[in-house]
Amino acid sequence: MMMSRLPDSRASCVACDATDALAAHRAAFALPPGVIYLDGNSLGALPRATAAHVHAVVEREWGDGLIRSWNGAGWIDAPRRVGAKIAQLIGAGDDEVICADSTSLNLFKVLACALRLQRSAADAAPARRVILSERGNFPTDLYMAQGLIELTGAQHELQLVDAVDLVATIDTLGPRLAVLMLTHVNFQTGAMHDMDAQTRRAHAVGALTIWDLAHSAGAVPVNLRAAAADFAVGCGYKYLNGGPGAPAFVFAAHRHLARLRDDRFAQPLAGWLGHRAPFDFDAAYTPAAGIERFTVGTPSILALAALDCGVDTVLAAGIEALRAKSVALTELFIRLVETRCLQETLRLVSPRDAAQRGSQVCFAHPQAWPVMQALIARGVIGDFRAPDILRFGIAPLYVGFADLWDAVEALRDVLDSEIWRALQFQPRQAVT
Repeated sequence: MMMSRLPDSRASCVACDATDALAAHRAAFALPPGVIYLDGNSLGALPRATAAHVHAVVEREWGDGLIRSWNGAGWIDAPRRVGAKIAQLIGAGDDEVICADSTSLNLFKVLACALRLQRSAADAAPARRVILSERGNFPTDLYMAQGLIELTGAQHELQLVDAVDLVATIDTLGPRLAVLMLTHVNFQTGAMHDMDAQTRRAHAVGALTIWDLAHSAGAVPVNLRAAAADFAVGCGYKYLNGGPGAPAFVFAAHRHLARLRDDRFAQPLAGWLGHRAPFDFDAAYTPAAGIERFTVGTPSILALAALDCGVDTVLAAGIEALRAKSVALTELFIRLVETRCLQETLRLVSPRDAAQRGSQVCFAHPQAWPVMQALIARGVIGDFRAPDILRFGIAPLYVGFADLWDAVEALRDVLDSEIWRALQFQPRQAVT
């Protein structure tokens, strides 16, 4: 959606909604009346098709089919089938992506694989032991790296730097760098890394890359193959609208899957469904040849059924069209907040350049927690990130231009009335 100029009144926002090619997709979601939902980057809205589909899986496939549905209803293929759909959104082959477990567990798997591959490389000396990440990366990614380092006897170290120092640090570390581990879109600010450039930089010094796509998949175009990314992980409950705790996904490039056939490089969580022939019930583990090796235990079929519906909502709109509308919406939101609200109390912390920003806008405010609570009480649902961030996730599938005008008017009213000063809440964090 290319706009010659941003709307400057509620009437012009309504006019934009009337001509928006994606506006009809809003009807695919069961949004409660009187709510402007700007937290799709934490939990996507409920697709209307989900309840009926999950009900059918429960009543017909589970209730009538019973165990026969593992074959008759295709349950056994669900992780690959849904993974292949997600592959279309992240620029991957349908045999390079599979749904399994959580983002955290998948990160542990791919990080272990990447480090094992590095140890096997011809030029890998003991000095190639640094895992590099951004200081502002989502904590679970850092925790998983720390836990793996401790588990393997401190053979590696985690080095954290500010985003602006990544390029220089990659060059400085050179042959000591094993893995560059980054989240594509920062959870706190919405800042988006240049995946192609960062991957090339890491590869130039012999490092491998791991990308966390939690705030990217379903919101911004990603092309893992074009970027020559090595591994990636992501969750299904944000912009993919898969529901709370939806299964995550994992990507491994073909070139690594071929090497990972060697047992020495198999991911360490050797579960039965990652076996070459799980129904042979061998006592010894032999990893599957392909992406299936990244599965561990029995998949949650009900959760995958919900995620399947969520991914379909994104595919129906098309990721390029979603990105174009996202840029228009986030540009409008920034403009409205900065022109209609008390600027002395708000500071934009998201990148102003849309090319460097995901589908969220974040402002700092000294009393961000009570301000957000006052907004939520008025039906504008965003979220708070410590210590002072007002975070607004803008999912273009179900957020419109008039929604943003009304949200900013609510924010202006809260700030002008200073009703938030009477709120004495203690911050409680939500899921990312």
